[in-house]
Amino acid sequence: MTPVTAAHTAARTAVAAAADDLLALSHQLHAHPEVAWEEERAARWTATALDELGYRVTPGICELPTAFSATVGSGPLHLALCAEYDALPGLGHACGHNLIAASAVGAAAALAPLVDDLGLTVTVLGTPAEEGGGGKILMLERGAFAGVHAAMMVHPGPVDVAEAEPFAVAHMEVGYRGKAAHAAAYPEQGRNAADAFTLAQVAIGLLRQQLPSTVRVHGMVTRGGEAPNAIPEQTLGRWYVRARTLEELAAVRPRVERCFEAGALASGCELHIEDESPPYAEFRTDEDLLGLYRRHALEVGRRFTAPGAPEARMNRASTDMGNVSRVLPAIHPYIGIGSLPAVNHQKEFAAHCVRPDADRAVLDGAAALALTAVSAAADPERRARLTGGSGR
Repeated sequence: MTPVTAAHTAARTAVAAAADDLLALSHQLHAHPEVAWEEERAARWTATALDELGYRVTPGICELPTAFSATVGSGPLHLALCAEYDALPGLGHACGHNLIAASAVGAAAALAPLVDDLGLTVTVLGTPAEEGGGGKILMLERGAFAGVHAAMMVHPGPVDVAEAEPFAVAHMEVGYRGKAAHAAAYPEQGRNAADAFTLAQVAIGLLRQQLPSTVRVHGMVTRGGEAPNAIPEQTLGRWYVRARTLEELAAVRPRVERCFEAGALASGCELHIEDESPPYAEFRTDEDLLGLYRRHALEVGRRFTAPGAPEARMNRASTDMGNVSRVLPAIHPYIGIGSLPAVNHQKEFAAHCVRPDADRAVLDGAAALALTAVSAAADPERRARLTGGSGR
């Protein structure tokens, strides 16, 4: 048995040995969903699991209370595993981030005993607020990825799709302020902030005729008024604009904002627009690392669906991992949990995230990530490419 084959075998054996703990973590996170920036228990439970594996854990990094780093080894090739654990408001773990965290811990368990032989440093980054808050973007800006040569994670979906092709996205809070008045007795004294949203949405609907097919605009009103017999004085909404790239997003966003301005102008209300997070970038896949992941995923029994198939479109969902991928090599494959017809961001999908197919995805994802890291570390040419020639 070659050293590489032995390392692969050891990694798969370690994931299998940790299976009960990994699935317990996945189910624990699923049973206690916490939304963006509030993942106190999720971050603590995930970090504790890594501490028990011998990782050096630092909580609250980058001035983010629910972010952490956990590191093992001191080799010249530094790989990061990203763990997400935030849930969706009102839907729980309907995007399966409980599986992401557990898979990252599983890959970490497999790699910890191998780091010295492979010349690796492995860091697991607990990355909060992927669902609209942009935790990875803030962590990237504040140095969490400094010195990392490549970053990896797996994300659940209905089926396996190797390559991520997410949209860039801007997350906006939109609000109007008008003037309240009795809707029956003194309607002429009011300025209707709900009407402003209605006008803006009509304008956006018409604008869609002229938008590229790669652009998406969608949102919701979160506050529509106070009482039916009072003209709404203040309304609030959350809106997303998606595009193929950050550059396309920058070009199209002003056109969408003018629709909101039209609502303000026609209704006589004041408009404010505020970013909820920095824009998420499109994803730039490292094809070599993805090739390794694809090979090892097939070895552990996964089967890929062709991108573009209706059941495979989760790979177009936006992610703050895209911003990471613009700075260092990264992969973000999707791993299927057998949920169809349920798809991400449905309550039915959340229910699937603790069923047997999801449990298998946790273990298969952990193994495929660990095997990818082993293969990258064991190949001198790959090491040199990732480290810029500084590998051993």
